[in-house]
Amino acid sequence: MDDKELQSWVERISIHSFGLPFKHKATFNKRLRATGGRYFMKTHNIEINPHQLEAYGAEEVEKIIKHELCHYHLHLQRKGYRHRDPDFKALLARVGGSRYCRSLPSAQGRRRPEPYRYKLVCARCGTEYPRKRKVDPRRFACGKCRGPLRIYHILPLDFHPKP
Repeated sequence: MDDKELQSWVERISIHSFGLPFKHKATFNKRLRATGGRYFMKTHNIEINPHQLEAYGAEEVEKIIKHELCHYHLHLQRKGYRHRDPDFKALLARVGGSRYCRSLPSAQGRRRPEPYRYKLVCARCGTEYPRKRKVDPRRFACGKCRGPLRIYHILPLDFHPKP
């Protein structure tokens, strides 16, 4: 499927599900990774992730298109177009769009939490505070006893020193 076919598909969904025309541009964007699509408020254009179409088919992409069209139509009507707004939630439920897109098979497992690299330890009571980022221990005190903190660097689990 190319951008021309996507454009006509979005226009059909807009008329059929919303009863309003889509007068802007809809394109595929291969660089999208963590999202199914996006709506641009300045240009009113929509981008769709083509990897969703390859992985899950037209039915899933249609739900993504409806999601983006909810943003589009509500924004143009000056109503609540953000995810948290009741107008958005109600319209999305009425047209049958998806609230979240499914994660792509290539992205699953790629995001793993960063291990803790630092540990703040209270000099008085020994309470430990793991941290991912380095902080200045002089700016903080222990939450239990207000004692001074010391910082220690923790080696990653996959660290192997050279012989």
